[in-house]
Amino acid sequence: MQGEKIRILSEALANQIAAGEVVERPASVVKELVENSLDAGAGRILVEVEKGGVAKIRVTDDGEGMIRDDAVLCLERHATSKIRDESDLFEIETLGFRGEAIPSIASVSRMEIRTRTEGEACGTLVRVAGGAMRGIEDVGCPKGTSITVADLFWNTPARRKFLKSVNTELGHITETVDRIALAHPSVHFELSHNGRRLRRYPAASEPRTRIAQVLGKEIHRDLFEIREETKTLRLHAFASSPARSAASSKQIHTFLNGRYLRDKVLIHAVAAAYQEVLPK
Repeated sequence: MQGEKIRILSEALANQIAAGEVVERPASVVKELVENSLDAGAGRILVEVEKGGVAKIRVTDDGEGMIRDDAVLCLERHATSKIRDESDLFEIETLGFRGEAIPSIASVSRMEIRTRTEGEACGTLVRVAGGAMRGIEDVGCPKGTSITVADLFWNTPARRKFLKSVNTELGHITETVDRIALAHPSVHFELSHNGRRLRRYPAASEPRTRIAQVLGKEIHRDLFEIREETKTLRLHAFASSPARSAASSKQIHTFLNGRYLRDKVLIHAVAAAYQEVLPK
């Protein structure tokens, strides 16, 4: 009789495998952390990265913060403040809800969480390495949360080997921040790389202003607004004149409930509509 072949994976290994679904590259980390900041009600989000995000990623916000117990609990898989039972799945208003991002990122990096809520005299500092707790202590910090992710994929060298150049990874991060900023114009965003600021988008009172910040003032001056509403959906769009048509569909930015999406059917519909009015 052959020996047993089926075994239960260790929690650390299970988290590293799960991280493969959440953490593809540094830009994935930025996306997950920034979305957490938005869900926490942040009005100001700062993103700092070093060496394309492989050496360090820090996302700091002025959101509601976490008490000590929650700062520790958020490192457990499927720990979330965003849903309580299955009925909530049909009314999700947050960008994240599965409770997998933080533990997945922590399992393949060295992570520090600094956080404080409005009513606390001091904040909490949590240190994690490869998913293992390294320390919890009181710390002075402003209200909100700052999460630092260092040495991404340090314990999974095969994953790190597949990353691209610093400039390529930075390009993905910049694109991620731009997309999220377009979807959330009322939030202030900043992005810096190796101490040099690359992006600064002050909070805007209307989407047009944010479009000008991200895509340029020339496009902003040439936009017309579209609003439609049915019983099941609301559409709010800005379109440029056919004279500013671009060869690439990358200039078509689509969002659903504040989340960027790339839907081929929708993009084709927009492109087809423009084909009718473009000069031959």
